[in-house]
Amino acid sequence: MIGSWMQRTAVYWTVYVQTHSPFMLGVGVFAVQFPSFLFSLFGGIVADRYNRFKVLLITQGVSMIQAVLLTLLVLFTHYTVFEILALSVLLGIINAFDMPARQSLVQDMIENKEDLGNAIALNSTMNNIARFIGPVVSGIILDHLGLGRCFMLNALSFNAVITTLLMMRLPAYVPKVHTQNAFKGLKDGLKYLKASPSIGRVILLIALYSLMIIPYFTLLPVIAKMILNGNATTYGYLNNVTGIGAIGGAIFHASLKPNVNLNRVLFIIMSVLGIGLILLSFSHNLLLALFFAAITGFAIMSLSTIGNTLLQLNSSTEMRGRVISYFAMAYFGLQPLGSLLIGSISNYVSTPTTIFCQGIAAVLIAILFFPYLWKEVRLEKKVHYTTLHYTTLTKYLIASLYSILRKWLILLRK
Repeated sequence: MIGSWMQRTAVYWTVYVQTHSPFMLGVGVFAVQFPSFLFSLFGGIVADRYNRFKVLLITQGVSMIQAVLLTLLVLFTHYTVFEILALSVLLGIINAFDMPARQSLVQDMIENKEDLGNAIALNSTMNNIARFIGPVVSGIILDHLGLGRCFMLNALSFNAVITTLLMMRLPAYVPKVHTQNAFKGLKDGLKYLKASPSIGRVILLIALYSLMIIPYFTLLPVIAKMILNGNATTYGYLNNVTGIGAIGGAIFHASLKPNVNLNRVLFIIMSVLGIGLILLSFSHNLLLALFFAAITGFAIMSLSTIGNTLLQLNSSTEMRGRVISYFAMAYFGLQPLGSLLIGSISNYVSTPTTIFCQGIAAVLIAILFFPYLWKEVRLEKKVHYTTLHYTTLTKYLIASLYSILRKWLILLRK
């Protein structure tokens, strides 16, 4: 994961340095993450139909090949930004199948299902320790050794990944008889989401934040270079403290008591994220910027981890892979669209103004979902979805948003 964060940091920094365009920076994020939006639902079907461990081995092996190709491109050719972005698209497609298999495999790795929340938090901690180390190392290597060495170290890191996977001992996989094709499985997944309104609201909430709020990180290179007058190392520091905050968010989630109302915690975290972004938009001092970047990292990690836990605890075994694929589509898939949006807005207004507006939007979304989050809500554990009519995911999300607005109108009348 350290190698992956090094590569991601290097790609974003290279795109911005060579183009000096916040919009192209958004295109870079789009290239890495949008394929996850397009293919994550099919990735969920694959995770539900086949051996998740073998799927994970394949995706990690192909990821290593992508890292090797990126290294060879930079070291031995006169590369362009668009060639780097093309290989980033390939990685995004791989991640669309890797994410559902990896996340849903967590339940097979633990014996006591009550430990699931802690297991997810530990998984998030691992990722964010890497996020803490990777960008700083990437910034130092970019300044002193160059882009090619940065990609090379990521390629080498996959040897440890694949070796560790081969050493794991999991319960024996029991093949399932598939009586329907993949598209029928996709249709049933949408029906299941339709029949689980509480799960759907969590996914809608995550989708809104991923589209409008979380892509603020797209502007971190601009903050580092133009506002703080820094370099690649400064950019690495901003990513570094964001990772520190995210580690704190994962530890915070792991320390929560089993009977805590996660919905209320989620509302508080959403509010903290909005306030943190508002204060970050006024920070022209490095120390202040680092402090508020850490707060936003804490809030974003808490938001995603709590949402992931709610979805996994309350989805059926046969649908877990598809539910996680909806989570991946909402959380990872919409961020590149948001990055394009934020990058475009930043071309017309200042970067601090853009981040300030994102903070205001975060607070407004928290207020919008307040009626559903502050009261005790238990998600459905068993849902009979086979008798429902087919509906598209887009129509369902619009209907869910309408339901939330209608709830607010009723409260205002009272």
